Amino acid sequence: MSSTSPERCGCVSEVRLCSKPESDFIPSVVGKLNEGFSSRRWSSHIEPVEIPSRSETVDLLLQAQRILFPGYFSSSTMPSPASLEYHLGHNLTLFNKNLNHQLNSALRHECFRRHQSCSMCGERSRELAAEFIRSLPEIRETLETDIKAALEGDPAAANADEVIFSYPGFFAVFVYRLAHRLVELEVPLLPRIMSEYAYHRTAIDIHPGAIIGESFFIDHGAGVVIGATSVIGRRVRLYQGVTLGALSLSKAEVQRLKNAKRHPTIEDDAIIYANATILGGSTVIGARSIVGGNVWLTKSIGPDTKVLLKQPELIYLGKSGELNSNTGRCGGNI
Repeated sequence: MSSTSPERCGCVSEVRLCSKPESDFIPSVVGKLNEGFSSRRWSSHIEPVEIPSRSETVDLLLQAQRILFPGYFSSSTMPSPASLEYHLGHNLTLFNKNLNHQLNSALRHECFRRHQSCSMCGERSRELAAEFIRSLPEIRETLETDIKAALEGDPAAANADEVIFSYPGFFAVFVYRLAHRLVELEVPLLPRIMSEYAYHRTAIDIHPGAIIGESFFIDHGAGVVIGATSVIGRRVRLYQGVTLGALSLSKAEVQRLKNAKRHPTIEDDAIIYANATILGGSTVIGARSIVGGNVWLTKSIGPDTKVLLKQPELIYLGKSGELNSNTGRCGGNI
């Protein structure tokens, strides 16, 4: 049996040294970048004032999970009934220190951005951290209603453990509850960092400025968008792909309506099914109403109303390609 030797690569194997460095273009690029940033033509943060850390803000969320759901997300020994108080005290002390640091950075950065003096930022950050931590029992109580809403709204939800561990909708709502409290305390930057982290993990985009009542459930969740000025009542259920958005605005209107209500109101006990789109600040979905899948609404509906799309006309083709619409069944493979 004859064998053939593999063909050798025609490329030169050794590295050739050039008399002129191949990276001689870098200084000119550095000069252009430096000019763009130094002239403030491009957004940057090159000042001595510290900016909040995204990774440490995300760590705050994970610390809050361990505090509000003891035993579920602990990286060390699970707390027992006897050690629970110590576990909570230890984790809250660390959380307070880390939150204080990120709040201080956020406040100082905001003062610098607005060209204000920053003499009280340290004291304000301590006060805000304390106020936020005092809110945690109330937030946890509301989260328990969200867990129950998931159990009541989804037959596939086996137990609370499953909801807490694995439901993306519940994780997005958990992050929202924390971020919204920071919005109420007028904390800059941190709420949006938190909500964007939840979006990247779940594909659910809840603006922390939205107002959402207790017993809120997002089933499946991917693609849900809840705008900044949305108001959602109690016991509301949303499905994947639902948008609570604003109508398209011109550049002038964007500035004029920055602080105006631009997103819809969903009243108590409403259900919005998959891929429905509801737009506009004056649009109200009345209590106990149902909005069907793929519905597009820019007008209000009253309480106890169902809005459904008319059944589309379906075309059935048989294996041979011939139309088979009499029986409503396909005569062959599709």
